[in-house]
Amino acid sequence: MFLNASWTVALAAATLLAMCAVLSARAVRVPTADADRLVAELRLAQVASTVLAFVAAAYLGSAALEPGVPGTSLDVALALGFVIMAATASWWDPRAALTALSAGFVAHALVDLAHGPGWLPGVVPRWYVVGCAVHNLATAALCYLPILRR
Repeated sequence: MFLNASWTVALAAATLLAMCAVLSARAVRVPTADADRLVAELRLAQVASTVLAFVAAAYLGSAALEPGVPGTSLDVALALGFVIMAATASWWDPRAALTALSAGFVAHALVDLAHGPGWLPGVVPRWYVVGCAVHNLATAALCYLPILRR
């Protein structure tokens, strides 16, 4: 039996969140003064930046599928901002990248929630808005955990 799109997206989100959880836990376990801590934080930052780019790009795809909805250009501009931030985060120091990515995930959760009451165009289903906001907040916490545990 094949899964419908909703379940496939949920499974992908859970998998990406689990990857970030594993990498965050590994980073926290390494002593702060150890050079491997920097490597562990870098790996988490790289995966988290890819996840942020994915969740932001979902709004690009939704806007492309519904080109007639007014206001989708704002959605596209916000999504491109998140993608640019995610793409450049891998150039930064891992601690700075994790802090910025954590803030980016929180900001994306706020954008998700702005779709709910209609402040932004509703080109994505309501279940996606809520699920993506929860996913983003959880990923933000996982990104910031190694910074807190210093």
